[in-house]
Amino acid sequence: MTLSIAGKTAIVTGAARGIGLAIGRHFVDRGAKVMFADCDEAKLAEEVGTEAAAEGAVRCFGGDLSQKLTLANLLSATVDAFERIDIVVNASRGIVPSDPLNPDDPSIEAMLKQNLMTSLRLSQMAAKRMIAQAKKDEQTEGPVGSIINISTLAACRAQPELLAYSIAGAALDQATRSLAVALAPERIRVNGVALASVMTASLQASLKENPDWRSLITRGTPMGRIAPPTELAEVVQFLASDGAGFVTGQILTVDGGRSLIDAVPAPAY
Repeated sequence: MTLSIAGKTAIVTGAARGIGLAIGRHFVDRGAKVMFADCDEAKLAEEVGTEAAAEGAVRCFGGDLSQKLTLANLLSATVDAFERIDIVVNASRGIVPSDPLNPDDPSIEAMLKQNLMTSLRLSQMAAKRMIAQAKKDEQTEGPVGSIINISTLAACRAQPELLAYSIAGAALDQATRSLAVALAPERIRVNGVALASVMTASLQASLKENPDWRSLITRGTPMGRIAPPTELAEVVQFLASDGAGFVTGQILTVDGGRSLIDAVPAPAY
């Protein structure tokens, strides 16, 4: 069993910051060729522009990833740069609060567009490209590709103020399972990673404004800490590698045990 991704080509979305950026950099450090993709072209250029200009194992692609044409251009740019696509990591996601009793609240449409549809469309389009390149190479056995969706623990929790975010996460998890079954005969694996709190720059900023949140998070996490993005990147590497060759349709929870805790204290039972 090997966990190596050396020599493979990956597309990582949401790669201008936070979790996506950490995954992309981790993949490059492990010998993969990576297309960093994000809607924020300026931030993407700031973070990886220098490496991309060196024309090595890094390229960057900026554009509105919610548009089908942009996604098609992303795939073409990746093939032009690296000749193939082996791995897709859908890390592009956002979070907005919801008003659960307001029928005019636009958050559900916004979250479904960003957190579900972009990932689903890219997965479908990339899978077709993976299948075509396997046929062109006359590859009749062995793995053809791996797709990993970054999801959320909120997908299986009822938090009314995160109604839209939770619905989009649950939909993405089901899309992961459905695509896994559809693509299994083509030897393409599809898995998800459900996150709790990860110490990204945005969470750091939130904790600075709301210091009490840190203790709330750590008290609700059996391991008593907040994970850095690099720990998540290691898990994503496992799912992308041939070492996970018989793993598909799974939503791997990475939360330090947070999902194991019942919020109702024992005396209340």
